[in-house]
Amino acid sequence: MSTVPCTHLDQIHDVKPHTRGCEECLKMGDTWVHLRLCLTCGHVGCCDSSKNRHATKHFHAESHPLIQSLEPGEDWIWCYVDEVMMEPE
Repeated sequence: MSTVPCTHLDQIHDVKPHTRGCEECLKMGDTWVHLRLCLTCGHVGCCDSSKNRHATKHFHAESHPLIQSLEPGEDWIWCYVDEVMMEPE
């Protein structure tokens, strides 16, 4: 994990996932590889290994900088703006 500080930690909110899968993929009837949770609003999107990359598209559309993995056994946060990976506190 990087030691470079993230400047967006103030945008983390106590969110709950909106869905049990990628919101857009569920609407489209499509599949995903891994899920990511937006820590600003609770949007659930698919990762960049998924063909639709909805978590990154959500960042570009909404400018919400922080996502957390929703995968079992993974415990990390990624900041799109600062390009830094962190462990949750």
